[in-house]
Amino acid sequence: MPTKIKDTDDCVLVSGAGPVGLTAAFCLAEAGIAVRVFEAEADIVEDLRASTFHPPTLDMLAPSGITAELIAQGLICPSWQVRLHPSGDKAEFDLSVLKGDTGHPYRLQCEQWRLSRALLRRLKDHPNASLQFGATVTGLVQDGEGVEVMFDHAGASQRARGRYLIAADGARSVLRQVLAIPFEGETYPETTILATTTFAFHEHLPGLSNVSYCWREGAANFSLLRLPGLWRVSIYPPEDRPVEEALEAPAIEAALQAIVPRNERYEVLERRPYRVHQRIAGRYREGRVFLAGDAAHLNSPSGGMGMNGGVHDAFNLADKIARVWRGADEALLDLYERQRRPAALEQIIAQADANRARMRERDSRRRSEILAGLKAIIADPARLHAHLLKTSMITGLRQAGKVQ
Repeated sequence: MPTKIKDTDDCVLVSGAGPVGLTAAFCLAEAGIAVRVFEAEADIVEDLRASTFHPPTLDMLAPSGITAELIAQGLICPSWQVRLHPSGDKAEFDLSVLKGDTGHPYRLQCEQWRLSRALLRRLKDHPNASLQFGATVTGLVQDGEGVEVMFDHAGASQRARGRYLIAADGARSVLRQVLAIPFEGETYPETTILATTTFAFHEHLPGLSNVSYCWREGAANFSLLRLPGLWRVSIYPPEDRPVEEALEAPAIEAALQAIVPRNERYEVLERRPYRVHQRIAGRYREGRVFLAGDAAHLNSPSGGMGMNGGVHDAFNLADKIARVWRGADEALLDLYERQRRPAALEQIIAQADANRARMRERDSRRRSEILAGLKAIIADPARLHAHLLKTSMITGLRQAGKVQ
């Protein structure tokens, strides 16, 4: 890793080398600002996390060439649907409606770690960037001119100083806790099981979109998200079943067989449980420290907006820091919270919560009403356009851009 900027205090510090921290670091480095990134893990973690990229995120990443890389590794999804199973009755949303609003009128299914890898390749030899893996940030102190982080690396306690600090250190953010910033909200009672399989669901379920949210009569609901060569299945097991039991191979096999019965076992590559959280930080700024991504907000993964919202945080914050660095009034930095916190609360969290509630619906009459309502939206061009602008995160970005 480069070390040429290692000893300068005239830099921005970033805690966390996930997609949010690396996006912020890359934007700052490209703006000519020295940046130091600290990551507790030894390398980029390639695990089962976000996989949906929305149109505006692809627009933001396109100038750097990253979007083209992700498209080459991912799968374009021109539509998404809410579907009754096994009947196949569905409401399908065609994202080409947005062709006048975005250069990428579709969702892209691609693992978030691929974005992190693409950013890391650009940063590792960047003259304005220094990255330190295996460095666990443990605390901070700040004054009127800068901020200092304490971190553990190779068994030794060390310090680094910069003008500003971006806390992109995840849902359990140490820096948010050090600053005593409340993380308000709730954790939903249910646990979801995420499993990946090579089985080609699209060859057995007619009209299946690459992103499908499915209701199943008399059994647990599920979601199907397609990636190159595999499908990610979100299983919503009965809440009275212990998580450990739902995670066992026979339970997952039974859940998959209930989707498409077959005479042979499913090949399951990975599986893990996750709890769904709906939380937001009480404030995004504390002096010279800024929260971004999961450190600032958490939401249900239904709709795939969490990681995208974090990337949007990073672009917004990096732009404001760069403008202040070039001489703009430092009060501009307060605009980051005024723009991004309401976007998270009123757009991302609210939509994700509504999506989660829809997926939890068990009453067949209510499901029919919801499906009919979605079909009515699709039948009305103006309502469809507005709905897709909102669910694709374009409306939230436009509203945030108007806040001063």
